[in-house]
Amino acid sequence: MALPLALSGQDIIGQARTGTGKTYAFGVAMLQRVGKPRKNRKKPRGLVVVPTRELALQVTEDLVTAGGKLGSRILTVYGGRAYEPQIEALKQGVDVIVGTPGRLLDLVKQKHLDLSQITMLVLDEADRMLDLGFLPDIERIIKLVPAERQTMLFSATLPGEIVALSRRYLNRPTHVRAENNDAEAEATPQTTQFVWRTHRMDKIEILGRLLQCEGRGLTMVFCETKRACDMVVEQLKERGFAAAAVHGDLGQGQREQALRAFRNGKIDVLVATDVAARGIDVDDVTHVVNYDCPQDEKAYVHRIGRTGRAGKTGVAVTFVEWEDLTRWKVINNALSLSFADPVETYSTSPHIYSELGIPEGTKGVLPRANRSRAGLAAEEVEDLGETGRTRSRGPRKGRDEEREERRERPARNPRERRRTRGGRSAETTEQAVTEALPAEEPQNRPAEEPRSRRTRGGRVTEEAPAPAEAVTTQEHVVEVVELPPVEADVAPSNDEPAPRRGRTRKAGLNPEVSLGEPAVAEAPAWEDEPVLETPQPRPQPEKIIPASPFTVIFQSPDLATDDDEIAPSAASERVQNRRRPQPRGQRGPRRPNQP
Repeated sequence: MALPLALSGQDIIGQARTGTGKTYAFGVAMLQRVGKPRKNRKKPRGLVVVPTRELALQVTEDLVTAGGKLGSRILTVYGGRAYEPQIEALKQGVDVIVGTPGRLLDLVKQKHLDLSQITMLVLDEADRMLDLGFLPDIERIIKLVPAERQTMLFSATLPGEIVALSRRYLNRPTHVRAENNDAEAEATPQTTQFVWRTHRMDKIEILGRLLQCEGRGLTMVFCETKRACDMVVEQLKERGFAAAAVHGDLGQGQREQALRAFRNGKIDVLVATDVAARGIDVDDVTHVVNYDCPQDEKAYVHRIGRTGRAGKTGVAVTFVEWEDLTRWKVINNALSLSFADPVETYSTSPHIYSELGIPEGTKGVLPRANRSRAGLAAEEVEDLGETGRTRSRGPRKGRDEEREERRERPARNPRERRRTRGGRSAETTEQAVTEALPAEEPQNRPAEEPRSRRTRGGRVTEEAPAPAEAVTTQEHVVEVVELPPVEADVAPSNDEPAPRRGRTRKAGLNPEVSLGEPAVAEAPAWEDEPVLETPQPRPQPEKIIPASPFTVIFQSPDLATDDDEIAPSAASERVQNRRRPQPRGQRGPRRPNQP
């Protein structure tokens, strides 16, 4: 229906369920109007704007297939890849460009892409671009293309924003709808749907048994978050299934690697977010599992639309947790489905075996005899010259592999440190000190004795060791010289120096004295001052201690007599003064309670 209108040059708003061939509806008309490529024509004539990278590749493949005999030059531009190959292709000349809004605007800003000769503009999955926040970028792109052009919008759902956009930028568009009013309820007539109310901890076990049902081919599992995708893939690999993830945190090379492995059959389970729910056309997808409940009815329609395409049949299973029942009832009422109250289901429930054709006794682990897929590692990662930060496949490079890498790393060389003393190394200093000391005689050298201490002016000083001759021939003898006490009341004269107190001296032994007799050497006298002993402390007077602490030592005499009168107290004087009558002139003001 849309093809004759598109060939005639009219603006179109196309709405049809997924899998009905919307890409060929605008692709054939665009290639026909652009015509065969010419050498003198390098600027593009057709532009297709899509929301995701995977959809851009899908549309490019369909356009290349459709324009194979025409030889049309079709270029795909999207983020995550190097700029140089895309810029080189633009310099050589292209006829149709398929790309995402961000990379298109980047190339225009760098003046590598000129959209001044665009005659046909197509917005594919326009509602998805609005959900992703691409509306300002789309408006900028529309302003860059000529005003006299043909504009077509295609989407499986048509929200109010798309209608408002069509009124602003489309010229008298024709709304082509390839379904009736309640087509959403019949969006997938070839797909058998099951909706089960499950528990979060039991969903992975149900999924493991579901993947072993009879007649299962390629399967897509949709999760709500990127972390949930990584968790499901990791657990499926542990159970023996060949699975891979596709979500926004992966690099473009990894995403394309997973899609190629899925299309080639090297893996049979693709776990993805809603990024793969739009426009991904893979043959032989027999089962779709909504591991997490969709956000709305549009997401549900696009998810289960990955199976049952082009007249084939498929199975769609949706897991609904208890906290998601309200959301699911809204989806059920919007699509007029018959699953308002999902059946409570566990991994041991008998109806999952009968409804899906799972053999009895099947567990959630794939037997080793059935593990025939090559896996994701068999598909090589293409070097796309990715830009931006390097992205990894989540926490899949587990702790065990990281530990192995750490063990394989060579050990670091220990750092050599040298001690220095005054700018010279410690070894050089010790060697110099050793050379400066005299040679030792270990056979005659006795054990070292503790050095004596002496005081000089109240300070403690270490006495120098005895000469080497005395050490090797005689023993040390220390003599303490006692000095007479010094009177405290007699001050020393100015002519005589102050005596040194507590002076001790090591005395050298006479070498002529035999070793058997005790040798006593005289104390060497100081040249100018005598050596005195520290004075003894003065005797303290004896304290008078009474025999008893209660003994009366002194008692004052009693000078009072019998004739003395006792002095009146202040209270009695006041009472007497009140009783005495006072003259009238001397009376004060009368008090309120005074009579």
